[in-house]
Amino acid sequence: MSEEPTAQSTDTQSNDETASVFLDGEFMNREDARVSAFDAAFQHGVGLFETLSATSTPDGIVVHDLDAHLDRLQASASKLGLSDEIKTGPLGEAITETVRRARYKNTRVRLTLTGGDLNLLQTHGRSNHRPTVLIAAQPATDYPDEMFEKGVMVTLGQARANPLDPTAGHKTLNYWWRLRELQDAATKGAGESIIFQVSNHLAGGCVSNLFVVDGGNLITPIAQGEEEELGGAQTREGTLPSPVLPGVTRMRVIEHAKEMGIKTTKRMMTIDDLLDADEVFLTNSSWGVLPVVKVEAETIGSGAPGDVTKKLRADILC
Repeated sequence: MSEEPTAQSTDTQSNDETASVFLDGEFMNREDARVSAFDAAFQHGVGLFETLSATSTPDGIVVHDLDAHLDRLQASASKLGLSDEIKTGPLGEAITETVRRARYKNTRVRLTLTGGDLNLLQTHGRSNHRPTVLIAAQPATDYPDEMFEKGVMVTLGQARANPLDPTAGHKTLNYWWRLRELQDAATKGAGESIIFQVSNHLAGGCVSNLFVVDGGNLITPIAQGEEEELGGAQTREGTLPSPVLPGVTRMRVIEHAKEMGIKTTKRMMTIDDLLDADEVFLTNSSWGVLPVVKVEAETIGSGAPGDVTKKLRADILC
């Protein structure tokens, strides 16, 4: 999951005022980007978003995991009735061109898709309307090295993710409750807050996916869309959907772990899985792999980033 609070970046933009925003087919400066007061995002919070990272290289622009982000957006837009007509090809081209025009070395890209002038009662939630498409590029967050070298402390959040919420497990604009938990965690000197499901099983971080290392292998909560794959007989009897976002970096970690001979188990997890773990780390598209060394007053493992976490972080950064 990831609409992450941003820190001051060391990247600077050229003195030339280049367009760093794409809005409904036009490139423009940030100051000129305006969305209607009657847009469904403003009126009702109807919308989806993706946060991506991009790098400018001598060979051109690299938008990391672009296809995976766009495929997830397209699937959510269709399933939630926002739009069945998302064209990932042109959208990907617009993202790359926005990054090129912004001219940062390392870029954080926010792609937002809203309901536009959408009346759900008239359209029955389907796609016969024009959504608002907004792409904004800014300097990538400059996280301190100490976060990754020493790891972070996390808190246990009070909010609960509800599997009966049909928007849960999708990257919707409803991030208020998550940001409130992050605010509370920050006042305690924590880097993230771990949230639970209403069943008291672990969901993950407010803006990240959760992994624990146990005996050299990985365990992670079941994500939205993986229930049938893992449910077996329980699925035939009817299981609850997962409110956990299927993170793009989470997927990459699982793939890299398999290549390294590290097994990943996806299952319902309890607080004991977290506190008794050898290692814990969090993933999202901004920080990649972030080691966790304390859960409030409880120390995880040795109290330092573990070998599996460090190997996976190094592999993801390659």
